[in-house]
Amino acid sequence: MPKQLILCDCSASQTLDAEGLEAATGLPCSRLHSALCTDGIGSAAKAIEGGEAIICCAQEARIFEELATDLEADTPAFVDLRDRAGWSDDPAPKLPKMAALLAEAALPTPPEKTLDVISEGLCLIIGASDVVLPAAEKLAPLLGVTVLLTDECDPPEARDFDAIRGHITQASGALGQFELRLDTLQQVNPGGRGVLRWTAPRDGGQTQCDVILDLTGGTPMFPAPQKREGYLRADPGSLTAVSDAVFEAAQMIGTFEKPLHVALEPLICAHSRAEQTGCSKCLDICPTGAISPDGDHVSIDPMICAGCGACAARCPSGAITYDAPPPDMTFRRIQTLASAYRKAGGAAPRLLVHDASHGAEMIRLAARHGRGLPADVIPLEVSALSGFGHAEILAALASGFGVVWVLLSPRTERDALDQEVPLAQAMAGGAPVGMLDLADPDALCDALYDAEPAPALAEPVLPMGSRRQVARLAAKALNTEGGTLPLPDAAPYGAVLVDQDACTLCLSCVSLCPSGALMDNEDLPQLRFQEDACLQCGICATICPEKAITLEPQMNLDDSALTQVVLNEEEPFACIECGVLFGSKSTIERITEKLAGKHSMFATSDAAKMIQMCEGCRINAQFHSDDNPFAAGPRPRVRTTEDYLSKRKDH
Repeated sequence: MPKQLILCDCSASQTLDAEGLEAATGLPCSRLHSALCTDGIGSAAKAIEGGEAIICCAQEARIFEELATDLEADTPAFVDLRDRAGWSDDPAPKLPKMAALLAEAALPTPPEKTLDVISEGLCLIIGASDVVLPAAEKLAPLLGVTVLLTDECDPPEARDFDAIRGHITQASGALGQFELRLDTLQQVNPGGRGVLRWTAPRDGGQTQCDVILDLTGGTPMFPAPQKREGYLRADPGSLTAVSDAVFEAAQMIGTFEKPLHVALEPLICAHSRAEQTGCSKCLDICPTGAISPDGDHVSIDPMICAGCGACAARCPSGAITYDAPPPDMTFRRIQTLASAYRKAGGAAPRLLVHDASHGAEMIRLAARHGRGLPADVIPLEVSALSGFGHAEILAALASGFGVVWVLLSPRTERDALDQEVPLAQAMAGGAPVGMLDLADPDALCDALYDAEPAPALAEPVLPMGSRRQVARLAAKALNTEGGTLPLPDAAPYGAVLVDQDACTLCLSCVSLCPSGALMDNEDLPQLRFQEDACLQCGICATICPEKAITLEPQMNLDDSALTQVVLNEEEPFACIECGVLFGSKSTIERITEKLAGKHSMFATSDAAKMIQMCEGCRINAQFHSDDNPFAAGPRPRVRTTEDYLSKRKDH
């Protein structure tokens, strides 16, 4: 059965063009309801029971989901046309925008990748006794509780939970697998009459737990504590905050599904080579500390990763990609929105990228109590706002959007966006790109309505390939004149500049280049470079013994960036025996000058000549020399136990 759009004008508060939507989407539409969630619930039940229903309102999704459960039918799909398009003071037609939102909703959703996390309910509560002990009494019937008291007090007489004292010196892990080290650890001595006493303090204590409830009110135990699953903090001076934290801790027992937010391909990571550090963008920007060096590449702890996406946005090689959903799905959503908007008669749409909490709520409030979104502003909800980097912004502009805004939320990790948005602006050829840091729905409406419209790309392109490929393709489409664009520092695109007077063509840079952008020539002493492959990781500049290499951030839009160019070359040296070309003339001459007659191995003129021979001739000359090491004959056979026993038998 084909999918069907179930329409409701919400008490005639919005205008829906059923015929236009059918023509634009190719999906049949129901009759226009006015109160589908109340008076028209019977019609909704029939549509849900029939299957393949798409309800074009999301406010009362809970009611329709419960209705589907009662009917033992599949849960219907939902598309919020009212808040995102229908409720708007903009007199312009809403059909193109609605068609775009419906086309995006029809895209298949990739399955979510998850990891099972088991919490047995072992909870450590940390803080002063007056706050911690009441919390422990509430949680003890539900969880396995241990309290770590931080003040001078006698042990609690209640034995429903364990009590210790000490100082935490190290903490690691996340929900279900916290590990802690403690010094001056004291436990309760349960023996004897009278007040319970503490044992003698000792250092080096270790413990494990599933949940940590931190009621100290001091410095957090982990970076970005709000993103560390299983680590709960509350202000000990706020009864409400403590109660909320206790309630949340009580729910953290059982098996949970932890989303796997990012994917890692270690082979193309440009972190280091030969213990020389190159790219560290992901390490520098990860707010939770989930990324750590692991040899020539990095490793990511999926239990600590909170899925902000900043590492994927900043990774120059694509070794780290956001995987929930993957980049190609994001590109497809962007292209679908722009294409469907144009096919329905719209022109030059504007894209508003937002998250699922703050941004979505701002749009709902603006629609209900304000002017709503303009008819040409298409909202795109993403799971990781920090992961919407320069490649995604450029893909939107190249797909036909005239403007791209990123609506920040109070919890957005801005470090990545503060670098990615300027990079996109530098590569966009003057197209408007920016961030909106607003917390008031009316201010959001004012900013969108007051902004000057911008023309979209006349001939949009289809964003395909990796993030680097999409960024380059989009930049070429947006800068039709080609040439070279200067980019901000730390951009992942650029050239390698070589000081030819200093370079000795030792080719150390070639052997360590992680992307293969620097190459040699097997037939000639040359240093070659392909700019399109350069990650600007800096390993070549770090390893160069003559410090002859510098980096130049830029985007070369010409085809020369895709071909190999010679950065430095020298006249090859011909073997004095056979004439075969090997090495560079300057290098051989420099070595001869330094070693001939000055080193014991090359003290004679015949020995010095071997410096100017190719590998084969050098071996041949050594073999025929007076001090040939092979002239001593074969080495004596190694004596074995059998030889000694045989000699004993002879005697």
